[in-house]
Amino acid sequence: MIFEIAHIHIKPDTHAAFEAAVKEAVPLFRRARGCLSTRLERSIEQGDHYRLVVGWETLENHTVDFRGSADFQEWRRLVGGFFAAPPQVEHMHTVLTGF
Repeated sequence: MIFEIAHIHIKPDTHAAFEAAVKEAVPLFRRARGCLSTRLERSIEQGDHYRLVVGWETLENHTVDFRGSADFQEWRRLVGGFFAAPPQVEHMHTVLTGF
């Protein structure tokens, strides 16, 4: 499994609407090929900063299958207007689990 981690900085005072839009988008991820999990985390220190963490079976499930889909376009339609800057996305895999 790999994790897509999107570092998202949103416009001030749009938290509730942004979080509602991400919640609305959950079915898009749920039906995406190879998508195993999603979670949204909000920074305590920088309240306008979020991390969207999506578990994928393979890198291509995200970069090819999802990004090439109509559901990706719908995702961007739902949340893109909240972005204060383009999201920074990286892909990670677990190399050690302590406990």
